[in-house]
Amino acid sequence: MTETGGTVYIETYGCQMNVSDTELMLGNLTSSGYTSVSAPDFADVILINTCAIRDHAEQRVIGRLGEMKSRMKKGAVVGVTGCMAQRLGAKLMERAGHVSVVVGPDGYRDLPSLIENARRGERGMSIEFDSEEHYEDFAPRRFDGVKAWIPVQRGCDYRCTYCIVPSTRGPERSRNLADVVREAERVVADGIHEIVLLGQTVNSYNDGTHDFADLLRAVGAVPGIRRLRFTSPHPNDFSDRVIAAMAETEAVCEHVHLPMQSGSSRVLKRMLRRYSREGYFECADRLRAALPGVALTTDIIVGFPGETEEDFQETLTAVDAMEFEEAYTFKFSPREGTPATRFPESEMVSDEVASERLARLIGRVRAASRTRNLGLLGQRREVLVEKPARRGGMLQTRSRDFKTVMIAGDHSLIGKYLTVELTGTTGSTFIGTVQHQREALPMAV
Repeated sequence: MTETGGTVYIETYGCQMNVSDTELMLGNLTSSGYTSVSAPDFADVILINTCAIRDHAEQRVIGRLGEMKSRMKKGAVVGVTGCMAQRLGAKLMERAGHVSVVVGPDGYRDLPSLIENARRGERGMSIEFDSEEHYEDFAPRRFDGVKAWIPVQRGCDYRCTYCIVPSTRGPERSRNLADVVREAERVVADGIHEIVLLGQTVNSYNDGTHDFADLLRAVGAVPGIRRLRFTSPHPNDFSDRVIAAMAETEAVCEHVHLPMQSGSSRVLKRMLRRYSREGYFECADRLRAALPGVALTTDIIVGFPGETEEDFQETLTAVDAMEFEEAYTFKFSPREGTPATRFPESEMVSDEVASERLARLIGRVRAASRTRNLGLLGQRREVLVEKPARRGGMLQTRSRDFKTVMIAGDHSLIGKYLTVELTGTTGSTFIGTVQHQREALPMAV
């Protein structure tokens, strides 16, 4: 290996923000002379980009670090980046002696120098928050030639009692609107025509002059943008201005991921979500009135401290009433340092009870999804071909309203828009038959 540069492998866990951060890290490292490789076995540098939002995610990373120790080549540098690195800091080096670099979400600028120091035997960390850091001068190394993740906001000020994000990503701060628009223009120039705006509570975006409504209109007006999505919003931040911008900006897709977390007002108050069951319903009603046919997906936590069977029943009835397209469901995971861990032990819900509730919730969601999707068979959708499906030799496509549709076809269709008829469903995804192909889009190089 030369004194600078070499090969780098990055493995990513967690949310879309982590995927975007990996793209930023790769952009930084490739500009410093490193070459990205697709496997860790012979890499000079191995980075694990981590999530800390649930204990299970952290345990997976600890296990993976153990695997890496047996697979890494002699002299390789192993680093941990992201939220788990921010949360544990030097403890990671104590737990895994072969880890020599630990970098939090605001420290990616330091990666090249930390790696070079590690190659000389010096272990190092960068876990300080930087309220000015948006990596504006980085050129992301994008994985996806069909859609682009663009962070517009970092950190979070909401401080929900179960959530560790404020302590791993710091306080909320937003990029300048003009910088986001310039990145969107570069994305289109690279041949990508779907953009996803990212933030911990993305619709609370405010750069001091412009709000999220302004941002939607500005990015949606970039020539060549065909689809504009965003994730994850907070129900409290859907102002009339934001909803009007969604309805009036043609590129904005008819899908909103609207985290509910619980259908019980009592539990929501203990979570410090700052809205009630009725407030959540009212937000959904406003979105559906402004965007007819909008699909709603959500996140739900079961087993939060103090959740009773009556509270859980309110979550089930909320799921029935809301008719979500999909719900991402989780058992409560206590995170060290969050207020939810300080509830009395007597209020903690046992794993057995939480698991049983989760199974009931998943069954309810899947049954409703299957019934609803069967009723959509025969309809047509415009879809964007995203990638090969994991199995069956099919291609995975996505409609504007976030339906996953599998179609037959070869890889030359990736990045193209097609009209398909929904001819079958597995319950959560569809099988589609291609009706006709729209103008092909150039693929990113």
